[in-house]
Amino acid sequence: MYDAIIIGAGPGGLTAAIYAARYKMNTLVIASGMGTLADAHMVENWPGEIKISGIDLMKKMKEHVKYFNVPIKEEEVTRAEKIKNGFKVDTKKSSYEGKTIIIAIGTKRRKLNLPNEEKYLGKGITYCYTCDAPLMHDKVTAVVGGADSAAMAALLLTEYAKKVYILYRKEALRAQPILVEQVKKSDKIEVLYKTEVKKLKGSKFLESVILNHGKKLKIDFLFVEIGFVPSLALVKDLKLKTDKDGYVIVNKLKETNVKGVFAIGDITDTVLRQAITASGDGATAAFSAYKYCRNC
Repeated sequence: MYDAIIIGAGPGGLTAAIYAARYKMNTLVIASGMGTLADAHMVENWPGEIKISGIDLMKKMKEHVKYFNVPIKEEEVTRAEKIKNGFKVDTKKSSYEGKTIIIAIGTKRRKLNLPNEEKYLGKGITYCYTCDAPLMHDKVTAVVGGADSAAMAALLLTEYAKKVYILYRKEALRAQPILVEQVKKSDKIEVLYKTEVKKLKGSKFLESVILNHGKKLKIDFLFVEIGFVPSLALVKDLKLKTDKDGYVIVNKLKETNVKGVFAIGDITDTVLRQAITASGDGATAAFSAYKYCRNC
């Protein structure tokens, strides 16, 4: 039985693994991906790295974890449950038991929830601008959203597309001021405020969108960057308390309402969802798990 099973391999999960290893805890990391940070085109707010791609930063973190000989199982977790003296975590390949669980599963991308949205997935709609921006040479594109990810998507698209629209439902972008400034300076970006996508049009591929004021906007590709929603499957399995939006409620020690279960990062009811804050959460959770194991 492991001392700690960490579910998720983003900044929070990997930091928890490093700290747990330094506490000489028998630790396992299980994750089916590298987290949303890996999708970031450029990270400029990680101390010690003036500019680094998200994927490169995540690779460095994984190497750091491997230095401490913590195994990382690249498997998809299907269920977690309480058992005698601990917890059992099932994946599509195997089962693992641990005295504690640190949940670092992050969030999943919010969708537009339009009737034919799935039809155009990969055929004019994408949720990953770092993946698809390089394919937009001489295309007319639009980004839905007004926060950091939308601004960063639009700025990256200017390197490839001939035109970039930002479609935002409010009166002013709420991205970081430095990003808003860069958006306003770009000749390729046009921001349409008080604008929402109501319909998607096109035969086999997306050809245009109908906006809330009835205007038809012809585009080749739509990038959806409207935030994230919590992943709830494991939360329900373990009967964790959440706030009204589905985020796990934790205290300052990252403890949940279930003893031995800790939650960190974007899945929690935190005020700031950033890689650096998730990393801090990971350190705290590892410390709390260590104290729990000493007393159990």
